[in-house]
Amino acid sequence: MPPKTTNTRNFQKELDKILGQITEPPRLLLHSCCAPCSSYVLEYLRRYFAITVFYYNPNISVDEEYRKRVAEQKRLIEAYNRLSDSGYPIAVTEGDYEPEVFYAAAKGLEQCPEGGERCFACYALRLRKTAELAAESGQDYFATTLTISPLKNAAKLNEIGERLALEYHVPWLPSDFKKKNGYKRSIELSAEYGLYRQNYCGCVYSREQRTGSQKE
Repeated sequence: MPPKTTNTRNFQKELDKILGQITEPPRLLLHSCCAPCSSYVLEYLRRYFAITVFYYNPNISVDEEYRKRVAEQKRLIEAYNRLSDSGYPIAVTEGDYEPEVFYAAAKGLEQCPEGGERCFACYALRLRKTAELAAESGQDYFATTLTISPLKNAAKLNEIGERLALEYHVPWLPSDFKKKNGYKRSIELSAEYGLYRQNYCGCVYSREQRTGSQKE
């Protein structure tokens, strides 16, 4: 059984312990939700891992928005790879853009509040695809940038990741990337690289909630 996930666990300390034991760079498949969130995570982890960023976000409901975000992700990685003295090279692979898969996962949960069960189903959808690819490509770990967001449930993300690690036999890299001022640093890096920062998660439901709150 995976370790029990509670809010008392310090995922940053668990990550620090793993990082302290690394001598040769393991292969890490890192699911990324967007360039701004990945900015700090890549800056931080590329000193330890040979990272492949996996951009898989079928929750983004508008094709134009999806294309804009994935282009920003690739642009950031190209910029980081020009900084050869800052860590190991970063690869990127783009998953299929299949919003119908997200809508199927969210069916019956459309009215759930943001941050609730619909979001948990979305986490599981994206992390399962990441775990599948990690197993197929022989990665040493898999992880996600999602824990950097103050709006995302880091405990739930780690719980799902640990469960999938048992299923796919690839270790999950625990994280709470907002720690150590990670979220603050991501804002600084976004400004430094001129990254497009969206104002909603990506799905139609979060967009509607954001629009509604702005009208109030």
